[in-house]
Amino acid sequence: MLSKSLAIQVLNKLLETGADYSEIFLEYSESHSLTIDNGKVDASNNAITSGVGLRILKNNQTVYGFTSDITKKGLMSLAESLNKSFNDKQSLTVTNLEKIKCKNRNVIKRSYNDVPLQEKIDLLKEGIRAIETNKDPRIVRHIAMFGNNSRHVEVFNSKGKHFSRDTEFARMIFQVVAANEKGMEIGFEGPGCQSDISYFHTVVNPVDTAKKAVRTALLMLDAKECPSGKMPVVIGNGWGGVLFHEACGHPLEASAVSRNLSYASGKEGELIASPIVTAIDDSTIPNEWGSIDIDDEGNLGEKRVLIKDGKLVNFMIDDFNGRRMKRNGNGSCRRQNYKYCPTSRMSNTYIANGKSTPEEIIKSTKLGLYTVGFNGGSVDPTTGEFNFGCSEAYIIRDGKIAEPVKGATLIGKGEEILKKIDMIANDLAFGQGMCGAASGSIRTNVGQPTLRISEILVGGRGGELK
Repeated sequence: MLSKSLAIQVLNKLLETGADYSEIFLEYSESHSLTIDNGKVDASNNAITSGVGLRILKNNQTVYGFTSDITKKGLMSLAESLNKSFNDKQSLTVTNLEKIKCKNRNVIKRSYNDVPLQEKIDLLKEGIRAIETNKDPRIVRHIAMFGNNSRHVEVFNSKGKHFSRDTEFARMIFQVVAANEKGMEIGFEGPGCQSDISYFHTVVNPVDTAKKAVRTALLMLDAKECPSGKMPVVIGNGWGGVLFHEACGHPLEASAVSRNLSYASGKEGELIASPIVTAIDDSTIPNEWGSIDIDDEGNLGEKRVLIKDGKLVNFMIDDFNGRRMKRNGNGSCRRQNYKYCPTSRMSNTYIANGKSTPEEIIKSTKLGLYTVGFNGGSVDPTTGEFNFGCSEAYIIRDGKIAEPVKGATLIGKGEEILKKIDMIANDLAFGQGMCGAASGSIRTNVGQPTLRISEILVGGRGGELK
């Protein structure tokens, strides 16, 4: 889509006024979304995203611009506009571009562009039938969605590198709304992958996915209000990992660490978690939702061990923020699309398996809370302070999962809860989601085994836990 000779001209135009790095990010993507609301096809949309982002760096300064005009005139005009930010002489010249090869870990056997619309409709209707067969009058609405994206990316930079990357990913969502005289609850399930459509028939099928959403909505509808106070909390595997992602993952991104805007800044090598905690961000897992073979700066994806046996050993680093840290990027640079300047971001972030079983953790908890998912919250990465609402939770009594409760909120600091993790199970699982930050909304996996926090503040309207 962009010739090698034109790429070199644009890179050098960007460098004319003294920048020490220049970069071209080219993108062409096709996406489709399908929505079926209460059994009727509500929307079917196709979209094309096409354009180029140009970036120049000088020491710790960055300048970024983008355009949908990928002609020579359009690119050179944008490059000239950006290079006016500096006024020195050109000290770097690009003479050649080497094509960087990377392993394709996310092979798609059948492109989503070749999947007929009716096949997607039929897929969702399998789940819809499971919802409607339930015939519970408390189910007042159900929404089924399927979205897929085929994306081609090319990056050229003044390091003399050129790479291209093709990815396809899809997600199936079922959302169920249940209501009665007590109020309203929502059940949500949204598995995603970088595999072809067979994944949604075999690994996660629409019937099971829809039934899980129904179960959560109805269960929470009749649940009592959660009690409040400090107590042990057992967090289920998979989606439970969103707590680590938000409260601990973001503070380990170089965008915060390099500016001393993270509680983890300057603590590399220190014990910041319980010795049983090992935390990883791994973009190399085949076909996983957050995996990338090569990042948006041209660095190969890596398995980054962030916390090892409780000690902080690494961060997620992009080349630009790495300058302040005197570190090279480690394949963590990502962006939503060409309209966003890239920065350090998570991919597949998880706490590694421990030595206990989920049953052992529950059995050893006399009185506390068991939560299997979250439905939103807020985090301050500078302090690690957070609050998260629980989408599905239960009281643990005498080592057994007892009555469901709703309205539970976990309140604390990321650094504190890491040190209070006293049991980790061996049932690691992932949950797929979208993470929004400075470089836009990107695909990220959260994950963990079942684990226990020995004590955390729980907010709720159900009085004191007894």
